[in-house]
Amino acid sequence: MLTLANVAMSMPGVLLTIFQFLVVLTIVVFVHEFGHFIVARWCGVTVKTFSIGFGREIFGFTDKKGTRWRFAWIPLGGYVKFVDDENAASQPSPDALERMTASERAGAFQNKALWQRAAVVAAGPVANFLLAIAVYSAVNLAFGVRTITPTVGEVKAGMPAAVAGIQPGDVITSIDGWSIEGFEDVQRIVGVNGGRPLKFGVDRSGEKLSFEVTPEVREQNDTFGGTFRRGLIGITPSSVAGMKEAKSVGPFEALRLGVRETYTNIVHTVQGIADIVTQRQAADQMGGPILMAQVTARVAEGGIEPLLRWIAFISANIGFLNLLPIPVLDGGHLVYYAIEGVLRRPMSRRMQEIGFQIGVALVLMLMVYVNLNDLLRVWRGWTG
Repeated sequence: MLTLANVAMSMPGVLLTIFQFLVVLTIVVFVHEFGHFIVARWCGVTVKTFSIGFGREIFGFTDKKGTRWRFAWIPLGGYVKFVDDENAASQPSPDALERMTASERAGAFQNKALWQRAAVVAAGPVANFLLAIAVYSAVNLAFGVRTITPTVGEVKAGMPAAVAGIQPGDVITSIDGWSIEGFEDVQRIVGVNGGRPLKFGVDRSGEKLSFEVTPEVREQNDTFGGTFRRGLIGITPSSVAGMKEAKSVGPFEALRLGVRETYTNIVHTVQGIADIVTQRQAADQMGGPILMAQVTARVAEGGIEPLLRWIAFISANIGFLNLLPIPVLDGGHLVYYAIEGVLRRPMSRRMQEIGFQIGVALVLMLMVYVNLNDLLRVWRGWTG
């Protein structure tokens, strides 16, 4: 039962969780915004503000080119504001442009070529993808790679794998075109494909076989008070020894695996969004800052290696989510530029304003929803 004493006892842990989460988020946000910033500088855009966080400034400084670098009180994001921006969402301000001198207009974002504006906007998500690849690759190189051989051990009777004909000793080599390098790949792909027929490529004593297996969907509880639906086929690995001792890899293999892990994260994020939209997964499993903080704390308990992998995971996902075609996000700006490229002229100011208003409304609704989910999880966890 929830008591004031329980809350008080948990406060040091809560503060540590918040601190760990803010460190992870600040790294990812800084890299994202620095991508925008550095490409803008290369393109001759005047950057007025580089902010980590929103709201009132805690501290900051102004560099020799006039950019104000600042940390603000609401640390859940950040922004780069150009000299002709109307707000932190980089909504262009024609009125501000008209008030500028000729020399100031030379640094205005709106006056840059279409390809330059698109490059500046795309640079944030690209920086996140590069960070994810770099961190994954560095971790693979420094700590090695732990993997379980994708050899089937037990096959549970009556489960999809047994029904399809998979047997103990089979080596799973591919699933739906994905090459399988470890049993964890099998778990990952099967887990997010409950109810979908999957084509398994199997090596059985040198003989290449193919099976169609449809994972069974089961609802499971997570460790944070929520539930999720997971695909299961009823097999276990023949051995888990590979997870105990890391295998060293060279720089090129570490990089290859880093690219693969980043790509895999993005693909599964796309699939996860599609599953929620089509109601294959419940929308209430989505979480916001509180859930991310809880996961960060749990991951940090495992040490620096899983924490670095978590940073890479968050970076890849934030990069992708910013590319969604919602006007207030980077992807929305890129859609505007694509339309401009086709029409050979910018969209009307009124249409852009309507788009931004819709985008802000969608983002706010999503923020309210995921934060309510977070609060319900916390309440269930405290009250049992």
